[in-house]
Amino acid sequence: MSNEERGISRRDFLKYAGAGAAAVGATGALGGLAAGCGSTSSSASSSPSAGGTGRTIKVGFVTPLTGPLAAFGEPDAWCVDQWRAAVKDGVKCGDGQTHPVQILVRDSQSDTNRAATVAGDLITNDGVDIIMAASTADTVPPVADQAEALGCPCITNDCPWQSYFFGRGGKMGQSFKWTYHSWWGLEDITATFVAMWNTLSTNKKIAEMWPNDGDGNAWANAKTGQPPYFTKAGYTIVDPGRYQDGTQDFTAQIGKFKQEGCEILSGVMIPPDFTNFWKQSYQQGFKPKAATVGKALLFPSALEALGPKIGQNLSAELWWSPVYPFKSSLTGQTCQELGDAYEKDTKRQWTPPIMHYAIFEEVVDVLKRTKNVDDKESILKAIKATDMMTMGGRITWKAGPPLNPVPNVCKTPSAGGQWVKGTKWEYEFMVVNNEVAAAAPYNVKIPLQAKFQAIKYS
Repeated sequence: MSNEERGISRRDFLKYAGAGAAAVGATGALGGLAAGCGSTSSSASSSPSAGGTGRTIKVGFVTPLTGPLAAFGEPDAWCVDQWRAAVKDGVKCGDGQTHPVQILVRDSQSDTNRAATVAGDLITNDGVDIIMAASTADTVPPVADQAEALGCPCITNDCPWQSYFFGRGGKMGQSFKWTYHSWWGLEDITATFVAMWNTLSTNKKIAEMWPNDGDGNAWANAKTGQPPYFTKAGYTIVDPGRYQDGTQDFTAQIGKFKQEGCEILSGVMIPPDFTNFWKQSYQQGFKPKAATVGKALLFPSALEALGPKIGQNLSAELWWSPVYPFKSSLTGQTCQELGDAYEKDTKRQWTPPIMHYAIFEEVVDVLKRTKNVDDKESILKAIKATDMMTMGGRITWKAGPPLNPVPNVCKTPSAGGQWVKGTKWEYEFMVVNNEVAAAAPYNVKIPLQAKFQAIKYS
């Protein structure tokens, strides 16, 4: 299988200077997130609760705190704070002992090579017992590859399962040993995109912006990506070819879309690139009826970067919201309570990557069932047996297809979201389509909040 078929162009893209790696203890101050590379918070270790005798368990976490993907990592400091509070008295594991938990955080700086490097350091130098990662194909696959190579249990989310699996060279009928992932698939969000667009009168021509990165190549893949789903639904793709992350001038792509008369814009773009593209589209007179773009349009900060007037009715996949009908397995808080707590604590608008919270829910559940924390095979056995509810939905790797399309993946429900004029915030991300989540294998009722609308241009 060729790299093009796998959708695996994982090149080294934009490097941003920023905060280095950080280590945060399960009972330490969150200020450790600003610590230097390889450092560990002095208060990272905690004592077992009364009567406990277990050793400290180390959990690594790799996330983009800085760089062009920093919007994905924006809520992670808050998530770590919640995790720390939830396990402040340790975790009673399957060996009957209560173990303190230490969380070591590393900043990938939105760079694939750095994500792999800091993951390797966490495993070989820090000796983590289990490693977590989140935030796109530029973070998750390189961390998972390191964990697989070094024999470390790994749990991840926030990366389309095709990017995660095929992007690492996975083949149907095979599985990885150490690495397990939960997230939606391109089949789900493509169905959601089509369901939203079908409510509008368009010529069904899609202007596609797929970059030359892990996600772009996976989404564009002619066999395992979006094209076959769009074609089956009667849509025509106008694809100007892969562009490089960090491109400043999109005149050529915009000119092609105008020439072809595209009435829908889609793709998967990093936030800074979409900001440039959309502003240039306005300037050059490209005005699609719908703009549904993965990755770039998930965040309040992305709408803020666009400025006033040109963000209304932009749309994207919406894979977590305070209206989702789930609860935290750590605290019992509903999604609404988690979203409210985030806004109160940070003074910032809730954002979908709060769902990163769920990976530590999985880790704690695994540890509670691990008979021997000193044996990574024992941890792995507990991972494989997982079947639990999290604030992002059900997580299990033992259900089989379609919930587990491959043994290492559990799909989670998603919806369609659109940015509309808000009351509390300038723009609010509303659920406008819930069809995929309501169907098997999810059977989850996500409340609709608004009707999908075409973009209105001033």
